[in-house]
Amino acid sequence: MHTLTRPFEALENRTAYGIWRLRQDVFVVEQDCPYPDLDGRDLESGTRHVVLLDGDRVVGTARVLDDGDVRRIGRVVCHPDVRGTGASGELMRAALAAASAAAPETDVVLGAQAPLAGWYGTFGFAVDGPEYLEDDIPHVPMRLRR
Repeated sequence: MHTLTRPFEALENRTAYGIWRLRQDVFVVEQDCPYPDLDGRDLESGTRHVVLLDGDRVVGTARVLDDGDVRRIGRVVCHPDVRGTGASGELMRAALAAASAAAPETDVVLGAQAPLAGWYGTFGFAVDGPEYLEDDIPHVPMRLRR
């Protein structure tokens, strides 16, 4: 497996399709959360798509957004086939590298599904506010301070 990081316009068509297919399969179908995944933020010039590939198959993805005063990591997802293999850690390290490349002194934030807060903590994130529901799933805001 290997990762790549690209702005939208530099993604190959097949890779872009794989990103959105994986997000749909996991977030909408598996987690039963119909929501508007295509929110326009994928297209922003400051957005970086982090893609974990097994050959040419997308098996993980995350996006790094430029929110001005912070970088935001979101849409973090791995295919069921690679869960438990360390793939998610590889994906997260690549997302953090993308956030740091853009703004090394800027804090990084994310909204973690509550059961994963401890896992994100292994990357230096700390809970930064009260739990909330997003699409009927408990989440917590987290921040990596720079």
